[in-house]
Amino acid sequence: MLRKLYDWVMGLSGSRHAPTALFAVSFTESSFFPVPPDVMLAPMVLKNPDKAWFYASVCTLASVLGGILGYAIGFFLQDFGIWLMSVTGHAGGLTEFKCWYDRYGVWVILAKGVTPIPYKLVTIASGLAQFSFGMFILASVVTRGARFFLVAWVVKAFGPAMLPVIERRLALFAGLAIVLVVGGLVASHYLGGSSASAC
Repeated sequence: MLRKLYDWVMGLSGSRHAPTALFAVSFTESSFFPVPPDVMLAPMVLKNPDKAWFYASVCTLASVLGGILGYAIGFFLQDFGIWLMSVTGHAGGLTEFKCWYDRYGVWVILAKGVTPIPYKLVTIASGLAQFSFGMFILASVVTRGARFFLVAWVVKAFGPAMLPVIERRLALFAGLAIVLVVGGLVASHYLGGSSASAC
């Protein structure tokens, strides 16, 4: 099923409605759709490298707007949000997310927004945990923009030869991001002292 969706999304990247489809996939991926927009973004940049930054901007805008939907689901439709988390294999994740938010705040979004961890889990959990909406938007713009502009730059700069290793490149940068985040968490822990609650 997932493979068919993946192939279908790849097919959309070559259609005349590709930019609209890219927006739709980026928007829905932030709350429930299982296939990441990178699947469309990479071949679209290959076909039209001059539009790389436009496509990355479309992904970023749509993803953040979709993130707002995910946040709203978690905030206003808690039962539905918990159900969505359960069907994505994170039924018991709310308590953990709330714990992390209470202790580390925006670092959680910064870490998970740029890594391969499904962004939809972050958006719904942010609403469920009633995390600061303004900080959620800011962190989402930074992390989603960083991810999509990185993909666009790699494909634009290195061309077709880079397509087979895009995911590995993302994993590498995600690893670097996690190192930075862990450093921030450690600093937050020691600077915050006993003010952070134990989980």
